[in-house]
Amino acid sequence: MTSYSYRMIDKYGKVIKGSMEAVNEETVTSALRAQGYIPISVTPQNILTKDINIQIGSPVKPRELSIFCRQFVSILAAGVSIINALNMLHEQTENKVLSKAIQFVQTNVEKGETLAEAMRGQEKIFTKLLVQMVEAGEASGNLEIAFERMSVHFEKDAKIKSQVKKAMIYPSIIGIVSVLVIFLMMVVVIPNFMTMFNGMDIEMPAITRSVLNTSNFIQKWWYLILGGIVGIVIGGILFNRTDKGKHITSRIGLRIPIFGKLTIKSVSASFTRTLSTLLAAGISLIEAIDITARTFDNVIVKNALLEAKEEVAKGVPLSAPIKKAGFFPPMVYHMAKIGEETGNIEEMLEKVADYYDEEVEAASQAFMAVIEPLIIIILAIVVGGLVMAIMQPMLSMYSGIGIS
Repeated sequence: MTSYSYRMIDKYGKVIKGSMEAVNEETVTSALRAQGYIPISVTPQNILTKDINIQIGSPVKPRELSIFCRQFVSILAAGVSIINALNMLHEQTENKVLSKAIQFVQTNVEKGETLAEAMRGQEKIFTKLLVQMVEAGEASGNLEIAFERMSVHFEKDAKIKSQVKKAMIYPSIIGIVSVLVIFLMMVVVIPNFMTMFNGMDIEMPAITRSVLNTSNFIQKWWYLILGGIVGIVIGGILFNRTDKGKHITSRIGLRIPIFGKLTIKSVSASFTRTLSTLLAAGISLIEAIDITARTFDNVIVKNALLEAKEEVAKGVPLSAPIKKAGFFPPMVYHMAKIGEETGNIEEMLEKVADYYDEEVEAASQAFMAVIEPLIIIILAIVVGGLVMAIMQPMLSMYSGIGIS
C-alpha cells in the first residue's frame, strides 16, 4: 500500500493534517468521509514528504499512556461521549503513533465495537493490562475509575523505569567517555611524548615499554580491535535473542552484585502493583497473574509467575509459589499470605508496591553512590599508570643530566 498525506476539515471547522496508508486516493477520501470529515486534498507521499518517525524503544512510553488515561477521565467526567473524547485526544496527542492508535479506536467504536474491543486491535500500543481494565470497567459501569487506576499505575511504572534507567545510563556514559579518553591518550598523547626520547640513550622502564607496546598495537591493529568490539556486541545481541541467552542474561540481571538488588526491588514493585490493580478491577486471580507475567521481559520472572498461575489453578495459595521462586523478598510473599488469610490480597499487594516504590528510589541512589566513586577510582588508576609511564623516562633523563 501507498502512504498518502491529507488535509481535511473536522466538524468544528478546524483544518487537520495527517497521513494514511491505503490502496489509492479514493480509499483515503472515502475513509475520511466515513468518519465525518471533509477532505481538502489527498496526495501520495514521496521520499521528501514521507513522515519520518524514528523511535527508540517502545513507541509509546508509560508516562504518555498515563497522560492519555488521565485526560480521558477528565473529558468523560465533563459529560463528553466516548467517541468525541477519542476524537479530542486524537487531535491533541503529539505522539503520532499513539494519535493514530486513538484514531483507529475511535473508528472502530463508531462501527459498534466496545471500547475494549477497539483497543484490543491496537494491543501493541494499549497494553493487555489496560485493555483488561477497560473491559472490566465497561462491564461494571466504572470506566472512569478503571482509567483513573491505570493513569496512576502507568505514572508509577514510568517513575520506577526512569529510576532504573538513570542508574544504568549514568555509569554507562562515564564508562564510555573514560574509554575514549584512554584511547586518545594511547594513540595521540603517548606517541607524541615518546618521540621526545627517540635517539636518546635512555633505558625505558618496564611500565613505559608496556604502555608503548600497547599504543603501537592499537595504532597498527585498530580496525581489528574495532571489528572485535562490534562482533562481540552483535554476537551478544543475537545470543540474547535465543532462549538460552535470555535465561542467562535474565539470571545475571537478578544476581549481579549491587545492581541485582535494584532489579529485584523493581520487579517486586511492578509485580505487586500490576496484580493489585487487576484484582481491584474484579479480574480473577489466575487471569491477573497471567497478564502480570507477560508484562515482564525478564524470562526468569515471567516463567516463575506463569508457574505460579498453574499452581494457583490447582488450588495452591499464591504466596507458596512466589516464595518458591527464590528471588522475591520475604515481604512480598509474607504480605501476600496475610492478604489471602484476611481476604484482602489486593490491598496488601498495593501496600507492598508503595513500599518497594520507595525502596527502588533508595536503591537507585545507593547504586549511584557506589558506582560513581568506583568508576572514578578505576579511571584514576588507569590514567595515573599512563602518566607514570610518561614521567618515569623524563625523570630518568633529568636525573642523568644532573649527574653529568
